[in-house]
Amino acid sequence: MPIIRTAAGIVTQINTFTVPDGGQQALIDLLSEAAQFASATPGWVSASLHRSHDGSRVVNYAQSDGIDSALLVIKHLRDAGFLDRNSSLGEAHPGLYDVVFTLER
Repeated sequence: MPIIRTAAGIVTQINTFTVPDGGQQALIDLLSEAAQFASATPGWVSASLHRSHDGSRVVNYAQSDGIDSALLVIKHLRDAGFLDRNSSLGEAHPGLYDVVFTLER
């Protein structure tokens, strides 16, 4: 389950993919497979996939227990070929983030 709170030590990778028309599900399927693979990496915390209503984007929200773990997850995914396969299905815009503010109802 995602952890969204400040000062938790969690590093979040938010990767927004722009996909061709009709391309969301193929990328979601691959990202789901990649999440299953990555979940065995020490320090992996969670992964959540989101599809846009207009069909043009997929967002991958993945968390690790620190920057070193996040980089290790990325390395394992790269070494296993997932990043190359992802890029064949959509244009990626990745970034690593820390939560700095939350507000709940």
